[in-house]
Amino acid sequence: MNAAQIHELFARLQAARPQPTTELRYLSPFELLVAVILSAQSTDKKVNEATARLFPVAHTPQEFLELGEARLKDFIKTIGLYNTKAAHI
Repeated sequence: MNAAQIHELFARLQAARPQPTTELRYLSPFELLVAVILSAQSTDKKVNEATARLFPVAHTPQEFLELGEARLKDFIKTIGLYNTKAAHI
């Protein structure tokens, strides 16, 4: 795909759904990014359950660093591939 085709694709998507939505629950772009990472090969329901416990504790990049990978795993262990997802986050 070249740049013009990509632009056309995004223009069509925007025309079809000017206000796209998601079932993922988030309050900031960073929380959405984390939720999307967690959603790979998982259901939005499971992700929302995990992030309901996680986001009150950590919802900024700095807070995730302070939380650490091991503690992050405790919050997301109900989600498939949680070890890999924790490492990527």
